[in-house]
Amino acid sequence: MAEWDYELFWKKTMDHIRGELGEQEFSLGFNMKYIRATEHEIVISIPTSLQRDMIKKRYLNNMENTLKSLSNKNISIVFEINSDHAGKGDPVPQAVPENKAIPRESLRSEKKKETNFQLREDYTFDKYVIGENNIFAVNAAVAISRNPGNAYNPCLIYGGVGLGKTHLMQAIGNYLFNNSDNKIIYITAESFTNEFIQSIQENKMQPFKNKYRYTDVLLIDDIHFLQNKAGTQEELFYTFDALYNAKKQIVFTCDRPVSELKNLTDRLKSRFEMGLNVDLQPPNYETRCAILKKKIEIKNISIPDEVIALVSKNVSSNIRDLEAALIKLIAYSELVGKSITLETARQQLKDVFASPRQSNMSIEIILRVISENYSLTINDLKGRKKTQNIVFPRQLSMYIARQITEYSTTEIGQAIGGRDHTTVMHSCNIIEERIRSDPKMESIIQNLIRIIKEYSAKS
Repeated sequence: MAEWDYELFWKKTMDHIRGELGEQEFSLGFNMKYIRATEHEIVISIPTSLQRDMIKKRYLNNMENTLKSLSNKNISIVFEINSDHAGKGDPVPQAVPENKAIPRESLRSEKKKETNFQLREDYTFDKYVIGENNIFAVNAAVAISRNPGNAYNPCLIYGGVGLGKTHLMQAIGNYLFNNSDNKIIYITAESFTNEFIQSIQENKMQPFKNKYRYTDVLLIDDIHFLQNKAGTQEELFYTFDALYNAKKQIVFTCDRPVSELKNLTDRLKSRFEMGLNVDLQPPNYETRCAILKKKIEIKNISIPDEVIALVSKNVSSNIRDLEAALIKLIAYSELVGKSITLETARQQLKDVFASPRQSNMSIEIILRVISENYSLTINDLKGRKKTQNIVFPRQLSMYIARQITEYSTTEIGQAIGGRDHTTVMHSCNIIEERIRSDPKMESIIQNLIRIIKEYSAKS
């Protein structure tokens, strides 16, 4: 090995990271090349600032520690942005974390194009605030935009209401519309269903089939609407196969994992699940602050940082609720002619802050009742201990939350210790099995639900 040739150490470091993450997530974020090295530094080529910032935030310490253990030296990693690295000379969307804007010119083609009225012009990558809750999904969307039909096809983006699924999907459409000649169709599942029914009634099925089976990019929002609609499901199945076989890009959104959808044919479920499935989590405090600052910047208004902090702390459910709170403050300021102060924000948003949805009140009450019933603490239920006296009540909490609240498994998992939706689903399955095998379990659960509802009514 040459004196400062660290390429072998670099390859072994990448093998270590690949082993920790799995091939799918590794391939999304680690499209990098070793360039050169000095005694205490390795220079790496990376195609986008999005990937660079994601790597720095989440993996850099791990990578540099691995390098140190392999080489017995403190070696820093330096990134160089090189868009040619992306391949095929395609323009690269430059999404970056938090409130840093993407240069608008990087998302526009030089030639003027007509407006695509299916897409909202403001739903672009540069206006999408990135945090820990959505970095994986954004990486996937950027990769799809760069190489539609080949990178992660099909793709399903799922998560609770107001978390940015539609924005991210339309950002793909807007980028491709502005930087390619691809024919793009964005439609909600409800509109797709209505259009399908109308084509049958008017005997215009062939034009309908041609419209959707010969597009280059199909974006369908809210596929959970397709439950119980057998005819539409069958038509979408054949449309899906036609596009997939022609290597055309397909992107869907849903408010929950496909496995939770009921009255959906198995063959269509398998199509939704055969590609990349990524979920959006509720934004954390830092991301909520960044979202508000971005929206304030776009609206060109002035709001004190202490007000931003207050709203971010008390509105934790989703981006839509954050924006609604901000709009209420702005409207009050404009209509009354007063500046927005901390006291004004507290007064105008007191009902919003007191909403059970913002405090996850129903789940907190569930945890409180079950922890008291089993002589535990709420921290026990949210924690990581796996002793049987804690695991079963924790699973019971998840099952009851799924039964009596409107929260998705993603939101329930987030509220009960930041767990993955699959953990919630597994817990629900275990409790359902206990109900089938233990005749007393159903009455125990119903009694707990009764106490929870009584407790909630008093709160």
